[in-house]
Amino acid sequence: MKFIRAEFEGEAFYAVLDGERVKRLAAAPYEAVRYDGREYGVSEVKLLPCAEPTKIVAVGKNYRAHADEMGEGQPEEPLLFLKPSTSIVGDGDDVVYPEISHRLDYEGELGVVIGKKCHAVKPGHSSEVIFGYTCLNDITARDIQKAVSQWTRGKGFDTFCPIGPHIETEMDPTHARIATRVNGEVRQHSTIDCMTHDIDKLVCYITECMTLLPGDIIATGTPEGIGSMQRGDIVEVEIEGIGVLHNMIV
Repeated sequence: MKFIRAEFEGEAFYAVLDGERVKRLAAAPYEAVRYDGREYGVSEVKLLPCAEPTKIVAVGKNYRAHADEMGEGQPEEPLLFLKPSTSIVGDGDDVVYPEISHRLDYEGELGVVIGKKCHAVKPGHSSEVIFGYTCLNDITARDIQKAVSQWTRGKGFDTFCPIGPHIETEMDPTHARIATRVNGEVRQHSTIDCMTHDIDKLVCYITECMTLLPGDIIATGTPEGIGSMQRGDIVEVEIEGIGVLHNMIV
């Protein structure tokens, strides 16, 4: 199923996207899917970011070829950092190029959306707490990231975490293809199984130290081919089985 968030006449809500119809839910879908009986056409509603995470737990250098292109080596264990919830924007929303940065990079990634409050998940049991998957772009002010020893500032600006176009619950992303395009030109292309640390390992590793809540997102790392963007560029992240996330840089 495809889950979205939308707004109609000033009210925000979760919904199921069924073709061109938006079927409104009575509450967030993580515990149960309960329709409230109202439906709209896609053109009648304003689409919002498809999740409301309390935190985005991101993983650095999780594709070996990307670690190699960065020239900084690959860590033996997952390299974690956090992006704030205020960095979230949705499909079609603008990404703001900060005036204080001189290099803004795309990083197309698979986003794992958590569906249950979880801590200390055991290996092999991550599927029990995963709700679904979405496309994600880990926007990075590369010059600011490189200027300091930690990454929060360079990756934490408002609008630096586009997600969407929806949460897909009926897929196995293990072998899915992922691509990032800038103005139609393919810049990144890989498959999810090229990750060094797979999704199950990431969920277990992260929940060793922190509790994940429904709607929280794990950004699983980016393949090789990162590069810069300019104002006016259209950036697309496409993952097989999910769809395409579109954003403009302004």
